[in-house]
Amino acid sequence: MSETPMSRAGTAEPDYSLWLFGYGSLIYKTGFAFMERRPASITGWARRFWQGSHDHRGTLETPGRVATLVPQAGAVCHGMAYLITPDVLEGLDVREKNGYRRVVTDLYFDDGERSETLVYMATEGNEAWLGEASALEIARQISTAAGPSGPNRDYLLMLADSIREMGHDDDHVEAIEQALLALEGRAGGS
Repeated sequence: MSETPMSRAGTAEPDYSLWLFGYGSLIYKTGFAFMERRPASITGWARRFWQGSHDHRGTLETPGRVATLVPQAGAVCHGMAYLITPDVLEGLDVREKNGYRRVVTDLYFDDGERSETLVYMATEGNEAWLGEASALEIARQISTAAGPSGPNRDYLLMLADSIREMGHDDDHVEAIEQALLALEGRAGGS
């Protein structure tokens, strides 16, 4: 699997392509081939650490917490959009199998261009749903969870850094990050 754009030279053009929006680890860890990568956002959705992870950032006994989207009027969720071919979805369906489903929504690029995008989100009632909790409760759970993809804390800290590197902030992610760093005795940044 490639983390760099697909080469169009010498290859047949795909039948069609589509945009995929990443708002969690897909921002910083693609693990799939793409033709184009652009900062973008979706509206009406807020990023929340309400989804459990027992397949990547935790275990069945000690699930981690990862990002999902919840509907929220007026919210803007910043992330990264990838132009992909449909064959990429097979691998993503495996990666996002722990309670996520595909949804289509509007996508807004920083330059004002618009499109439709596919986004994976976990909804309340799925097998791994953990739901709302305080930033401190979420940070406590994240601080002790680890799974096949590594420590849950790394997921949180890499996501927080990636959002800042794109020039945005996310109050929910930042509150959990600060709570985690305070638990670790390192309040003030990663």
